[in-house]
Amino acid sequence: MTTSATPLFDLQVRPITAADNPHIAHVIRVVSAEFGLTADKGYTVSDPQLDQLFELYSADQSAYWIVEYQGRVVGGGGVAPLACSAPDICELQKMYFLPVVRGQGLARELALRAMDHARSHGFRRCYLETTASLTRAIRLYESLGFAHIEGAMGCTGHVDCEVRMLKTL
Repeated sequence: MTTSATPLFDLQVRPITAADNPHIAHVIRVVSAEFGLTADKGYTVSDPQLDQLFELYSADQSAYWIVEYQGRVVGGGGVAPLACSAPDICELQKMYFLPVVRGQGLARELALRAMDHARSHGFRRCYLETTASLTRAIRLYESLGFAHIEGAMGCTGHVDCEVRMLKTL
């Protein structure tokens, strides 16, 4: 996995807009393919709303942020209520970044921003799912205080995400 050795200065983090839909969907598809996270295995790339993330994250208590580098969408991440679960549980969702911006602390920044948003909307716990091959992401989540849990929570549809984590906000 390639990471940037020097800081990138033309970065912008901002809320998603409708115009971002095809661009962030493309990022998610490219990164998913890079890591072998195929639609047939129930990863995010198979989500029916993948091409309508602005609409999805416009719902109450939800938020999604886009990362732009030199005017191009290169990543994003968000938070939403965890479907089919207790009302105080949110889910950290769709954290994907192209190689050009990895290693810049953006995943940490977006995760912290998402958890602040969740706290301000009354959530007390944050859940996430990922896969064991994403070792850097798992280390990040552990460093943010997420603990590994045994079973899946909610009804995410991501049956092959075998790493499940939970954090008290």
